[in-house]
Amino acid sequence: MTPRILLTEPIAAAGMELLHAAGDVHVAGVTDPAALVAGPLATADALVVRSSPVTAGMLESARRLRVVGRHGAGLDGIDLAAADRLGIPVVSTPGANAESVAEFVVLAALTLARQLPRAVASLAGGDFPAGRSLPASVVAAGLTGTMLAGRTLGLVGLGAIGRAVATRARGLGMTVLGYDVALTAPPEGVRLVGGLDELLREADVVSLHVPQTPQTTGLIGVDALARMRPDALLVNTARAGVVDRAAVLAALDAGRLRGYAVDVFAPEPPDPDDPLLHHPRVLATPHMAAMTHDALDAMAVAVARGVIAHLHAPEGTEP
Repeated sequence: MTPRILLTEPIAAAGMELLHAAGDVHVAGVTDPAALVAGPLATADALVVRSSPVTAGMLESARRLRVVGRHGAGLDGIDLAAADRLGIPVVSTPGANAESVAEFVVLAALTLARQLPRAVASLAGGDFPAGRSLPASVVAAGLTGTMLAGRTLGLVGLGAIGRAVATRARGLGMTVLGYDVALTAPPEGVRLVGGLDELLREADVVSLHVPQTPQTTGLIGVDALARMRPDALLVNTARAGVVDRAAVLAALDAGRLRGYAVDVFAPEPPDPDDPLLHHPRVLATPHMAAMTHDALDAMAVAVARGVIAHLHAPEGTEP
């Protein structure tokens, strides 16, 4: 029987073509678990999601389900315990978006270091007086930036994305420190530190690349922020819950953190009145670090191939 492949949302054409060649593809166009349970999930042999949740209830209701595919690297939105209990394998796309996210991290750090949001808004708002050169006005307005060359980058997590960021940072002339509980040998050009506190004390830019787990939830909170340099920059393209947002806002307002770049929120999308979206020293972006045509193609192909491999494997065997 032709397998039925359910996607909550469409993925890039390169992946869709592979799935269409392998089975009967249906795009639900919804991510709400209740709507999926009440509708198309019951007859699905495979489920492909982007960043939306996969709950135990969804898995339990899908009697035919043989594999779940996550279009992305993080699995924190999927009930892995339920999947394991039910014998449903979960595949994802680790590394497929690493280069795209790494470029975005560098872009975010440069944007904060050079105060670009404030500078662009000031220019568009006519805040610079006539009769004075723009460079002089930039200095007078307190918009002078800092270079990243010669500064220290601290990477919390050295998976595929963290390593890709390290390569780019070294190209900019930065010293790179890393902290990762799973590593004993550092990537080339990265100095492993003995603990998070040491990294926070030494880094001018801190970039987060860890999954959200019970151990990492609130990792960057009041105490961690107090250990950071007051002129430091913080970049979060990992998960919203890794950072205590209220503590970050307080640190920014108190002058204990120079800038914060955040690409992830809980819930998503964030409330339009969220103070993070309007703070002058915050760069808030809509979960777009991996959103390049290149990365979307790579993730779509990777998740499609992973799903298809499980659909083609004989029952009870691994592909």
